[in-house]
Amino acid sequence: MNSIGKVRLAAVSRSALALMGCLAVLGCQNQGQQTGQMLAANDYRLQHPIVVTEEPETLDLPIGRNTRRLHGPVEGTITAFALDSQRRGDGSVEILVPSGGANEAAVHSVTPEIRAALHRGGLTRSHISTRTYAVQDPGADAPIRLSFARMQATAGECGAWPQNIGGGFNRNVNYENFGCASQANLAVMVENPSDLLTPRASTPADQNRRATVFENYRKGEITAGKFTEGVGSEVSED
Repeated sequence: MNSIGKVRLAAVSRSALALMGCLAVLGCQNQGQQTGQMLAANDYRLQHPIVVTEEPETLDLPIGRNTRRLHGPVEGTITAFALDSQRRGDGSVEILVPSGGANEAAVHSVTPEIRAALHRGGLTRSHISTRTYAVQDPGADAPIRLSFARMQATAGECGAWPQNIGGGFNRNVNYENFGCASQANLAVMVENPSDLLTPRASTPADQNRRATVFENYRKGEITAGKFTEGVGSEVSED
């Protein structure tokens, strides 16, 4: 074989190797994509994601047509609702007053007391708004509704069983409802749903404790707390 033939054969060999390498890379990529899709299909956090939304928190106050004053426990409930609006919302409460019901006169009598109870809960005048809603039945005693927007975490409805759970074991996949209860319980237990979105900001350092540590450091003393070996841990001889 002459030199030209050897060069051509080498070029063809390199092309074949390059083609095989490309096919191998594509095959690995496809296999990786399939593996990723399979993992995603079996990840309960993706199948039942926790969604953080803003939902109204409401408190209905039943007002009888002969009511002219609020009772003490009811005022305490309203004050607690105001405190909750600052802890779980933006500190703004809306009073929904019924219009056209049999208890309309009683509603107008107790509305100022509701505002006063909200003030005792720490809400200013600018954070309390009033709006009316129509009552369809003129003979009904419609309630006064207090409302504020709060962050809420939810994982959606559980209990979906579109397929027989015994049919998925041969395919090595989770059943539809797998992990839904765990996600729903986690969403309910989280005290502040915004913690699921981003970490909280660091709180300020303890100024008094920091000054004590710095003073001990300047004196060359130990800055850590005192610890006595063996205190709090005893082995029973019984």
